[in-house]
Amino acid sequence: MAAPKILIVDDLHPIFKTQAQALGYEVDDRPTISREETMAVIGDYTGIAVRTKFRIDQELMDAAPLLKFVARAGAGLDNIDQAYALSKNITLINAPEGNRDAVGEHATGLLLALMNKFQSAGAKIRHGIWDREGSRGWELKGKTVGIIGYGFMGQSFAKKLAGFEVNVIAYDKYKTGFSDAYAKEVSMEEIVKHSDVLSLHIPLTTETRQLVDEEYLFHFKKPIFFINTARGEVVNTRAVLSAIKAQRILGAGLDVLEVEKFPALAAQDWYEELMATDQVILTPHVGGWTIDSYRKISEVLAQKLAAL
Repeated sequence: MAAPKILIVDDLHPIFKTQAQALGYEVDDRPTISREETMAVIGDYTGIAVRTKFRIDQELMDAAPLLKFVARAGAGLDNIDQAYALSKNITLINAPEGNRDAVGEHATGLLLALMNKFQSAGAKIRHGIWDREGSRGWELKGKTVGIIGYGFMGQSFAKKLAGFEVNVIAYDKYKTGFSDAYAKEVSMEEIVKHSDVLSLHIPLTTETRQLVDEEYLFHFKKPIFFINTARGEVVNTRAVLSAIKAQRILGAGLDVLEVEKFPALAAQDWYEELMATDQVILTPHVGGWTIDSYRKISEVLAQKLAAL
């Protein structure tokens, strides 16, 4: 009997292939394969492993009668048609355990950089300006950090903040009774009332898409620092820029944007304004993508594959 086959269509750490082979799978590691090429061969495979290269949709799953699982090398499953996979009894496995530390540290780094004005202070020095007064920042100690979504990523961020002597509060619409040593469960009303910092750790769904708009931000009682390491489409960028202009957001750290990659990003009507403000720090969707998490994600995926 032929061994079940897995097609890797993205750049995964070699440990996934090695451990999958040890489990008895035949593994084709083709990180440069296109969607069109994948469609031509996917009918022979029991599993497919992907990061973000393309969407695993109904068309692809219909072309794969043997497909039993999709392994997503990362946390989110928004590039997979989850409902259709369920209808076809295709198991979805992901690896939020593999990059939660990376995301927690990245969010912490963005917050500290914003509060201490690292980006603008460094830029001024490079332009021959020694501006101590304009580069004064805020201390994190004593502030209240509001976390939206208390899954792997939200918990990791809260844990990283433990040494900063802050008050961490968290809201999760789909969980209750999750208060722990690192965060206190609260209502959304309390998040809005008390937060000095707002950090998003929620998946992209039909419910969360464009959740953070002008009305959402208007209700916060204090000026906030805003961090998004979740998904860009959760946030309306124009609303963030308007809140910065109105001094309701003191600074924003955005690892994700509602439109990512060039040239599409540069074509957005808010792009020039976003680039012009020194109150926003941008990173190219790398919060969960470190040298370390590259391996850890694949290790977690292999462990979950073994448990199937």
